[in-house]
Amino acid sequence: MTKLASESETQNNQAGPGLLWGEPQERLAFIVKLLREMSLHDDPQAMVRAYGARMREVMPVDGWMALSRRGLDSPYFRITRSSAWTEEINPWKQKDRLPLLKGGFLSELIHGGKPRLIDDLESFVSPDDPAYEYLAGFRSMMAIPHFDRGESLNMTISLQHDSKSFDHEKFPEWVWMSGLFGRATQSLVLSDELKRAYEIVERELKVIADIQRSLLPRDLPRVPGLELAAYYRTSRWAGGDYYDFFPLPEGRLGVLIADVSGHGAPAAVLMAITHSLAHGLPGPPDPPGVLLGHVNRRLALGYTTSNDVFVTAFYGVLDPARRTLTYSCAGHNPPRLKRCRKDDVIALDEIGGPPLGLFEELEYDQATIELEPDDVLALYTDGITEAMDETNAQFGVGRLDEILGRCELDAQGMIDAVVAGVDRFTDSRPPEDDRTLLVIQIS
Repeated sequence: MTKLASESETQNNQAGPGLLWGEPQERLAFIVKLLREMSLHDDPQAMVRAYGARMREVMPVDGWMALSRRGLDSPYFRITRSSAWTEEINPWKQKDRLPLLKGGFLSELIHGGKPRLIDDLESFVSPDDPAYEYLAGFRSMMAIPHFDRGESLNMTISLQHDSKSFDHEKFPEWVWMSGLFGRATQSLVLSDELKRAYEIVERELKVIADIQRSLLPRDLPRVPGLELAAYYRTSRWAGGDYYDFFPLPEGRLGVLIADVSGHGAPAAVLMAITHSLAHGLPGPPDPPGVLLGHVNRRLALGYTTSNDVFVTAFYGVLDPARRTLTYSCAGHNPPRLKRCRKDDVIALDEIGGPPLGLFEELEYDQATIELEPDDVLALYTDGITEAMDETNAQFGVGRLDEILGRCELDAQGMIDAVVAGVDRFTDSRPPEDDRTLLVIQIS
């Protein structure tokens, strides 16, 4: 049966290599060189290889190995590295190739979780030890645990053929040095795992974003008497803004803009649901209050009331022949109507109601406004007007109105001018909220 070295056996001060070699400047130069080299690595396997080579420069050994008990109960452990191997195995990517052993002296060491110096290894290891082939012929051992969340999950083993080969006086420095490197390695492993996990999430979010964008109108409708332009930008891969157009009888056009509370993938999912509900209304989406009422009921019944989310929306029906806009609003930013021939701006805020999805039984009122030739109608989400500069001041409707006042621009020109204005105001920082803008000019 194997045994651990007694405390008295580890107190002897013997000669041998140690960390404190040479003059201070020489030691400092080596340490700086080592730290700089370690900082260049982003692959834990390469960093361990480089570190081992550097350490063997200052403390040559006859043999070495590394152990792990991650995910294993006592007395099991794995050998993750060994100088006896002729082929390098990556323990993070080739775990199935690592020797899995049960019991023996090395099991006692790693599950014991204490640094140990052994001066006469033959006294502790018998030929029936599971790891005997790795330990046979060696007389001295230095075992240093690497801790993770307070547990000794890994251990490095250094071996010498001669007895009493390791300097007990220098042993604390080696424990310190090796332990810190173990933490650095684990941090790099976690960083690598996080990177790979992020790449997976990023690919999935890109798919969500592609699906979301496929729900938006692929082409803007061509309607006599109207000129349309649209801008859409999410703050992340996917977002909760939504706009849509609904061709209606007699040359009319339904225009919907909506904004789901929250950001990212959850908002994108609810945006897709809102799209489905808006297109699931039996019959044409007219008048506006009917469409908003339908979407509100379906959201409240099945999706939003238990999740504390909601959707703001504005839906209007344009009649180019009569030059009218009939609209309903569910907690959304009132669109801006620029009267270019009168040089004033109107907020379409005559009527309004709560956002969609908060209350099941709601009816949304509607209002009608007459339009005039050269009028410019701007529908937007709050990512436009609430975009902030470095002082946290908002872009606001005033700056939006100033740009809408440039009546010489066409619809796309208006879009470009607003986007450029927001970019200048925010110093082109990435948006913190989704941004959607629709501009409709009346001829």
